[in-house]
Amino acid sequence: MKANPFFLTLFLLLLLVSPALAHHPGADLDKLMGSEEKFFQVIDEPAAPPFVLADANGMTIRLSDFSDKVVVLYFIFASCTDVCPIHSEVIADIQKKINATPMKDRVQFLAITTDPAKDTPDVLKAYGTAHGLNTHNWMFLTTRPGEPEDTTRKLAENYRLRFEPLEDGQQTHGIVTHVIDRGGRFAAKFHGLRFDPLNMVLYINGLTNPSKPPQPGLWARLKALFQ
Repeated sequence: MKANPFFLTLFLLLLLVSPALAHHPGADLDKLMGSEEKFFQVIDEPAAPPFVLADANGMTIRLSDFSDKVVVLYFIFASCTDVCPIHSEVIADIQKKINATPMKDRVQFLAITTDPAKDTPDVLKAYGTAHGLNTHNWMFLTTRPGEPEDTTRKLAENYRLRFEPLEDGQQTHGIVTHVIDRGGRFAAKFHGLRFDPLNMVLYINGLTNPSKPPQPGLWARLKALFQ
């Protein structure tokens, strides 16, 4: 049975307005997520690697522009014939759940291309619609004019993720979704594509609404709404 958006919205609204149910974005939240999601990795570094890139319209975009939001960041390239499209669809599902709640204006999703030569402004503009992403709080970023072609691949390495070009135009790479807390703190990573999207939604909720430590059984209570 598919999740009922009404119940999801209602439950997350209760988290937003009820201090007794809200999470504290620290050791308690990380411990709970670690017990619920095996593909979750705590990072908890003071700052995520910074960047200055461009959006599809050529506007300069900095990570620091979103210091008042939780940032969900991932690296892909539009011509990828393997896992990148699936990754984007997973992100679109998470975004849909986030945007069904007041968190919509507290979270920014950023995709960064590792193939700026092929990912032209027209490609960047079309990608979100093709994969169900909402440009209200999602954007596809690339290098600025005159920068080296490998700029974003080197940036991915700063996030401890490698993209190696192949002769056929594809790239070998891992799959990681990075979560950056408000103020630029590098909070965590979700590895691969097998993590539960609801776990990321609840983790982000904990970051956007700090209060008391998480209550026992919170994950089970939410997931019961989806059965």
